[in-house]
This record gives sequence, structure tokens and C-alpha cells, in this order.
Amino acid sequence: MNHALTAAAAGFGAGLSLIVAIGAQNAFVLRQGVRRDAVLAVVGICALSDAVLISLGVGGVGAVVVAWPGAVRTVGLVGGAFLLCYGVLAARRVARPGTGLRAAGGTVPGSRRRAVLTCLAMTWLNPHVYLDTVFLLGSLAADRGPLRWTFGLGAALASLCWFAALGFGARLLGRVLAGPTAWRVLDGLVALTMLGLGLALVTGA
Repeated sequence: MNHALTAAAAGFGAGLSLIVAIGAQNAFVLRQGVRRDAVLAVVGICALSDAVLISLGVGGVGAVVVAWPGAVRTVGLVGGAFLLCYGVLAARRVARPGTGLRAAGGTVPGSRRRAVLTCLAMTWLNPHVYLDTVFLLGSLAADRGPLRWTFGLGAALASLCWFAALGFGARLLGRVLAGPTAWRVLDGLVALTMLGLGLALVTGA
């Protein structure tokens, strides 16, 4: 039992260390949380996707994917183009103060569907997600031998806790983001994150 708890705790710590850094997913979840727009759906997609990818990594799929580097590169190009487009939209909101604030007052028709589709694309078209979950966590889990699935369970739990805290906790920033200037700062952070990651993916940096 102690060995299982140690493996789960190690997986939780490893998973948390990989997903806490500001990235495309986190920036998007944060913005949706502040807007209170499709938060449950977005958090569920991120956590469930990570659980699936971690399971693939623990199961040894990472070694198989390495055999097709061209496929990974294609995903990187598509994902990079998507992030660049999203970054441009965020930058446009920075240039138009008040847009984010108005959106925070309530969801608009079709916003939930857009949020779900955007979250799916941002998750599954980002090669960095595969690197963290399938390759890195999969490799770390392999070192645990028969307890590799326990390690993976801990990592998946870390993902769930993080995205839930980020998505549902972001609403506490509502008062902080009560003015258009604060929204411009948030959208500026989102724009820089998306444009930076998108450019890195497209150029292969």
C-alpha cells in the first residue's frame, strides 16, 4: 500500500509540474473561467483528454508514435496555425478595450460550442501536450514497473485538480477584472502566449 501511495504521489507531482506552466491550454481555461463561459465543459475536456493521453503514454504508445515523426510535424503545423489565428483574435481584443468585459457579462449564442471546439483543437493539435503526457509521463511511469498505472492515475488526478482549480477559481478574479484595462492585460497575456507557441510550432523551434 505504501509503495502504491508513493507511486501515485510521484505521478501527481510529476503531472502537476508539467501542466502548471503558462501555456495555450491554461491561458484559454483561465479566460473561460473569468468569463464563466462553458467552464465545466472546458475543464472536463482538458482533464479527460489528459487522462486519455496519459493512459496512452503509460501503455507504451509513445514509442510507436516516435516511428512516425512526419505525423507529429504535421500536427505541429496545423496546431501552430490555429494558435496563431487565436492569438491574432486575442490581440484584436487588446486593441478594442471593453470587448472582453462585455463578453464577461454573459454568454452569447453559440459561445459554448465555440468554446468546446476551440478547447478540443487547442488540446489535440498541440504537440507539446503529447510531449508532456504521452512521452515524458509515459517514460516516468515505465520506471515504476508494475506500479506504472498507479503513477499514471496520480498524474491524471493532478490534471483534474489543476484544471478544476484554474477554471472554477478564475471567477474569483471577477472583481479584479472589473474594468476594460484589466481585460486588455489578460487578453494581452493570452495573445502573447498563443502567438509565441504558435510561431514555435510552425517554425519547429
